[in-house]
Amino acid sequence: MKIIQKKIQEHYAQQLPFVVYNKPNVKEVFGLFQQNNDLNIITNQYNRQGFVFAPFNSGDTTVLFPLSVSEFISDHIHVDDKMDLQHVLPNSNVSKSTHINLVEKGVEAIKKGCFEKVVLSRVEKVTRTEIAIVETYNKLLQTYPNAFVYVWFHPKIGLWLGATPETLLKLEGNRFATMALAGTQVYKKNSAPTWNQKEIKEQKFVTDYIVKKISNFSKDIQVSRAETVKAGSLLHLRTEINGELDADNESGLFSLITLLHPTPAVCGLPKEAAKRFILENENYNRSYYTGFLGELNMGQVHQNDSHLFVNLRCMEIKNTEASIYVGGGITKESDSEKEWEETVAKSNIMLKVL
Repeated sequence: MKIIQKKIQEHYAQQLPFVVYNKPNVKEVFGLFQQNNDLNIITNQYNRQGFVFAPFNSGDTTVLFPLSVSEFISDHIHVDDKMDLQHVLPNSNVSKSTHINLVEKGVEAIKKGCFEKVVLSRVEKVTRTEIAIVETYNKLLQTYPNAFVYVWFHPKIGLWLGATPETLLKLEGNRFATMALAGTQVYKKNSAPTWNQKEIKEQKFVTDYIVKKISNFSKDIQVSRAETVKAGSLLHLRTEINGELDADNESGLFSLITLLHPTPAVCGLPKEAAKRFILENENYNRSYYTGFLGELNMGQVHQNDSHLFVNLRCMEIKNTEASIYVGGGITKESDSEKEWEETVAKSNIMLKVL
């Protein structure tokens, strides 16, 4: 990985945009290094080639690193397994009461019939004397071998790192795949996971919503059984959904993404009501957290191949301060104290790599 690491350091020193990433369970890392510092904003031009970085709120800036003005390179992954991943920075309790109050407000809104589910989040801020980009990225690679792990930088937007276990959309020719991911618990070695009714119901919410939306694009939809998957030190419930786009469908990639994003796993149900509650009550800007990112029309076989991921387990770096974004799905059965503990478990992974 020395080539990629050197390019990261050079581009960051020159304040030039870049993204370095690897795909789940692939022993290869890819880099797209833009040759100028232009900010390429896209709205509905999803026929372009490059790497897209989109926010939670569609009204904010969606950025593309165009393939045409970028150097694309790949390298084999080599991670130092002797890196210290045992020490975890302390989690702050400053926002505990605020988050618990937010969750209780969300549960009350659900009981009043405002929506069925809402995903509520918070930000954990950590200050270090120095945050080494390459070392932090390498630690994420070591912690999350089965996730989409990335470091993304644009001088006019900022520096982001993350490791997300959730695919938003994979498109290869006319074949598409997506997933429903919900439910969270801490992984315990040699112990079989048990999912409670709240988590099973939350997973079904997400699956049913996606299948209903996708049915507008395909009649050949296949849905897997829900299975437990491991992401770092956490477990989730995942259902895989795939199919083939209707031959007469002309609405395109943009319409498909618009239907899916934001998914119930990061927003809620119904989507618009849950999103409105989030924007009015979270009292901070999610920015690119729970947005999406990935390759746009960069396939080797089909030029319209795209592989996009939901931006979870991520942090934004500003100088020596890291903002770690975490959240969880809220239903009427949610316990506010347990929801707080879930966000602590999620933030611990990022605190560990720092």
